[in-house]
Amino acid sequence: MVNLVAIQEPFIIFLMKLAGVQTHTVDIEPGTHIRFWLPNETLEKKFNKKTKTNEVKTISPKPDKPVVVLIHGFAAEGVATWQLTVGGLSKHYSVYVPDLLFFGGSYSDNPDRSPKFQAECLAKALRKLGVERCVVVGFSYGGMVAFKMAELYPEMVSAMVISGSILAMTDSISQQTLNELGFSSSTELLLPDSVKGLKTLLSVATHKKLWFPDRLHKDYLEVMFNNRKERSELLEGLIVSNKDLTIPHYPQRIHLLWGENDQIFKMELAQNMKW
Repeated sequence: MVNLVAIQEPFIIFLMKLAGVQTHTVDIEPGTHIRFWLPNETLEKKFNKKTKTNEVKTISPKPDKPVVVLIHGFAAEGVATWQLTVGGLSKHYSVYVPDLLFFGGSYSDNPDRSPKFQAECLAKALRKLGVERCVVVGFSYGGMVAFKMAELYPEMVSAMVISGSILAMTDSISQQTLNELGFSSSTELLLPDSVKGLKTLLSVATHKKLWFPDRLHKDYLEVMFNNRKERSELLEGLIVSNKDLTIPHYPQRIHLLWGENDQIFKMELAQNMKW
């Protein structure tokens, strides 16, 4: 049976090209690669007569517009999260949309599952693509990676926009949030393995309650929730002990964009970060 989510990929690729971006995979180190959606003008395709395939090469390593990097959350890969945002931004910015490791087309055989490793790989990939300075926009899990990237590479990250995220997931915040939502673990909440579990996640994570048939939920689970073992380890790697938490000094300008009814990271957490 045809997967209703998977068959949309060619159409999304077409729309993204119209919006000014296309896919390209960057090798970070042996066994680690990150897939990006990046500006059309930075790439060209040349036909290789020997292999009879199109080879993609970067031709303009330094973007000619200010760079914005959009980092997705835990429930979907890059373009699924930001597809409605890219078109508006690409008129004035060079837009880069990565798939974090173990999402979409990105993978690593390195056992490190920390947000720090995600941030390091992302920064290395951007440098290989010729990006020297950028504004980073992070949503949910992507926000934690963005914070870590800004901490480690202040010379690269000029400013941040953070939505529905915090500096780090401490054990106390994690336990309190899970208790209030009625879940026993982050994996149970963020890695659903059934239509019912996905519906529950979406009801918690979205403001408007949208109806979709069960068939579409099932197909979404098959496409968006692969690499389950590694993603479960990513969730474990998020938790920081309260006693080990240190708050870095960020020289960048930081904008917090929050939903007042956010059930996972409540407005109180945003207010605490402001101070």
